[in-house]
Amino acid sequence: MGTKPLAIFLMGPTASGKTSLAMELCKVLPCELVSVDSALVYKGMNIGTAKPTAAEQAAVPHRLIDLLDPIDAYSAADFRRDALAAMADITAAGRIPLLVGGTMLYFKALLEGLSPLPSADAAVRAEIEAQAQEQGWEALHRQLADIDPVAAARIHPNDPQRVSRALEVYRISGSTLTELTQRKGDPLPYKVLQFAIAPRERSQLHKRIGERFRLMLDQGFEQEVRVLYERGDLHPDLPSIRCVGYRQMWDYLSGVVSYDEMIERGTAATRQLAKRQLTWLRGWPDLQWLDTDNKAVGQDVIAQIRQAHNEIQQ
Repeated sequence: MGTKPLAIFLMGPTASGKTSLAMELCKVLPCELVSVDSALVYKGMNIGTAKPTAAEQAAVPHRLIDLLDPIDAYSAADFRRDALAAMADITAAGRIPLLVGGTMLYFKALLEGLSPLPSADAAVRAEIEAQAQEQGWEALHRQLADIDPVAAARIHPNDPQRVSRALEVYRISGSTLTELTQRKGDPLPYKVLQFAIAPRERSQLHKRIGERFRLMLDQGFEQEVRVLYERGDLHPDLPSIRCVGYRQMWDYLSGVVSYDEMIERGTAATRQLAKRQLTWLRGWPDLQWLDTDNKAVGQDVIAQIRQAHNEIQQ
């Protein structure tokens, strides 16, 4: 394995049992947990994200949770920076970083590095917004198609956030988004053991998703979102409010859908998220699959991590 320190990736679709397995590992191994979840970074979004409880976090501390207010944005580049810093701290203390979550883009950014995209420029972004107000986003999408046809084919004309970012990148750097994303950054300087956990049967995963959504409602999910809704400065186009479950509850509070429709749409959106996560994972290299329903799964993983850790220590 060389001299690279060890890191563990524990991935999987939503409601697959990642958190409980991670906590089991942390109780018997010299691991520290790093959250890889684009929703858990937000404060005040606890129930709908299935955030570990205060008691769970006291027993097993989680890094990269509760970093931001829901009005803020958090990118894959932000995550990579914060995760690398957390991993360096953990490794320096002689422990093993255990990265757990379902945001596959974050895992990919951490593992492969990121292309050197320019930081956001408020003035350029305001210029693009003003142009969109005058001409419409379809006109700006056509402009993007002339500059970067590959990105334009991938980005829907009704996705103003991504259209704006692609045009912003070009105006700042003089290079297209496609050109820049083909240049990768530094790969992860760790030896990584990668696991993915999920039930063997898709129907079982759907059952777990439905049960968890109903549990969230029982725990006060509606009131949690109502607090966000009544702040007045948040809106459905923010990344935080677009999180699965939150958008559907927001629509219910806005009077767009009924309570029953909210449950139906929230559950369906969660299933779609799980499907996307599984699609990512099916093409993931060097990945070992774990069965959620295998009661001995924790012991199997513990043995593998111990062996890998011992080999590095020798």
